[in-house]
Amino acid sequence: MKLVIKYGGTSISEAGRIRAVAQHVSSLSRHHQIIIVCSATSETTDDLIGISESIKKENKSKAGHLVSKITDRHRKLAKEIVKKPDVRKKLLARLDEDFAELAALIDGMILLGEVTPRSMDYLISFGERLSISLVSAAINDSGKKSVPLTGKDAGIVTDSNFGQSKPLMDTTRLKVSKIVGALLSGKTIPVVGGFAGADQHGHVTTFGRGGSDYSATIIGSCIKADEIWLMSDVDGLMTADPKIVKNAKLLREVSYVEAVEMALFGAKQIHPRTFEPLLTKKIPMKIKNSFNTENEGTLVTASVSQSSKNTVKCVSSVKNNGLIDIQGGSMVGTPGTAGSIFATLAKAGINVMMISQNPSESSITIVVKNADLDRAVSALEIELLGKIIKKLDITTNVAIIALIGSGMRGTVGVASRVFGAVEKHGVNVSMITQGSSELNLAFVVKNSDTGAAVRALHDAFDLDKIN
Repeated sequence: MKLVIKYGGTSISEAGRIRAVAQHVSSLSRHHQIIIVCSATSETTDDLIGISESIKKENKSKAGHLVSKITDRHRKLAKEIVKKPDVRKKLLARLDEDFAELAALIDGMILLGEVTPRSMDYLISFGERLSISLVSAAINDSGKKSVPLTGKDAGIVTDSNFGQSKPLMDTTRLKVSKIVGALLSGKTIPVVGGFAGADQHGHVTTFGRGGSDYSATIIGSCIKADEIWLMSDVDGLMTADPKIVKNAKLLREVSYVEAVEMALFGAKQIHPRTFEPLLTKKIPMKIKNSFNTENEGTLVTASVSQSSKNTVKCVSSVKNNGLIDIQGGSMVGTPGTAGSIFATLAKAGINVMMISQNPSESSITIVVKNADLDRAVSALEIELLGKIIKKLDITTNVAIIALIGSGMRGTVGVASRVFGAVEKHGVNVSMITQGSSELNLAFVVKNSDTGAAVRALHDAFDLDKIN
């Protein structure tokens, strides 16, 4: 098979783990063509973001401390993972080049005294640049041929929306298939840095946090992979967060559309845009544990088997949000009211997570992240208060609870079971939405009620007996 395997930061954060990854990849490469995609090692992206914050605050010494921390960590890993002197010498020389370029970039940012979206993408892309050198060297040390490639080197071309870029798939497909295809033909294992590409001017761009998953599916789509594996520190997608529900079960099989909903509603293992490149190609994906490779994990496919079409697959939750109830008598029957509200929020860069409107049209309720709440309220007050809007009611620290499962479609009585279950546990529901696809049913509760609501629903739908 032609396999794209993505490793998350925790899978490559220690020397022993990197060596284990190299051995596993070397073993698989005897029978399959392998392309590796890597995240940055644990803490590295956070440290790079910390450098940018230090530059904004003109704290040069803090920025220097974080650079030293990143440099020391990767040099230490390099010396521990590679045994062959020639491979180690080459690895350390490559890392030194990257460290020199990183230092020059930071000096330039400090000199200018600003952090632009473009310079920020360039800065945080170094996490993956450093990790691919380590992993590729470890594979070379194990006796297999490997080369490290940044997303730009691999041929991923994006738009110029720094921080949240999207791939230009036609151009990317041509370039990636040529570059990666040539390496596979030469029996060389490419190790590609996830999370980043480059725009048509060659400037480094990133897909946003968690974007290495997206890189893996972009590459998989371009080379017509047989399967894509996302390797992390969990066995796969679960019926609920095991930190909340002790008897949460591993889901053996889910559909693309179910997995997209799980990603949007709190499944941290997946970037929400991961599935876009797969939808037309229908490439199967496995979500697996790099520390438990014998476990098959969760299979994500275009259409699941009949035995996997449960009414509800999982209960997800997203805490720390704000609820805004927008009211006004002049909203009733006035065309364009919703358009004005959402255009105002979009202009302020606010992502709306949930929407509900009552039939009288006298109020619209939205949910945004806590971090966006103040900006959202300010934008609405400045633009629309006293015109379309008469009043704003704000509720802070609320959680979205979502039931997800394609089996809910057309099933009678799901909603009554849901609200009967949470009522028994004394949980008050502030807002409810369900799309016409009936793929998910979501509602809003207080942050403090999250655990009780998730456990009540997990029990009510017997999710511990799934599979």
